[in-house]
Amino acid sequence: MVRKRLVLADDHQIFLEGLERLLQADFDVVGTASSGPDLVALARDQGPDVIITDYSMPGLTGIEALDALRAEGNPAKVIILTMHEDAEYATEAIEHGVDGYVLKRAASAELLSAIQEALGGGCWVSPALAAEIIRGSRERPEAPPREEKPGENLSDRQRRILALLVKGKIAKEIAAELGISRKTVEYHKYKMMDQLGTRSTAELIQFAVRNGLDQ
Repeated sequence: MVRKRLVLADDHQIFLEGLERLLQADFDVVGTASSGPDLVALARDQGPDVIITDYSMPGLTGIEALDALRAEGNPAKVIILTMHEDAEYATEAIEHGVDGYVLKRAASAELLSAIQEALGGGCWVSPALAAEIIRGSRERPEAPPREEKPGENLSDRQRRILALLVKGKIAKEIAAELGISRKTVEYHKYKMMDQLGTRSTAELIQFAVRNGLDQ
């Protein structure tokens, strides 16, 4: 049987090496990357069957790397392997078309199950999060249709992050200024991009300036 080809991406080298050792018994690990741009280049060059990537990495997040690969027509299955246990992160990832969302604290058997599920055309979500996602979708009230003003549904935190992005701040600087983590900044940025229908940070900033959301 031909072994499936994997590409792994994580910015923590020790974790990446351990993950590679874990998966080498059942798959061909054809490359590893420690940043989002490196992941995109590696996947383009190697044509893996499955990509396993952290959510947050330097340069591009796993979600942004996925979007870039899909734009190129890369058919590789993508599994997010992350410490983010918030159901909102998992929901966002699923909306972007990931084939699996696995928590790093999960047993190795769960990751192997996610890979097999993805290869079979399914989508695996860690059981610890699946019930919460389903419950949240059932409890979410349906608002009556109405015309919304651009950016009306942004939270106060999102507006503050957006204003700082317009000023040219990067995620690390925004995190320090607001007293939150860089990953939280990244999450809100990509959530706003999804909410406002923009495809890049530059488009998000242009939208903010055009609609007066930069204050």
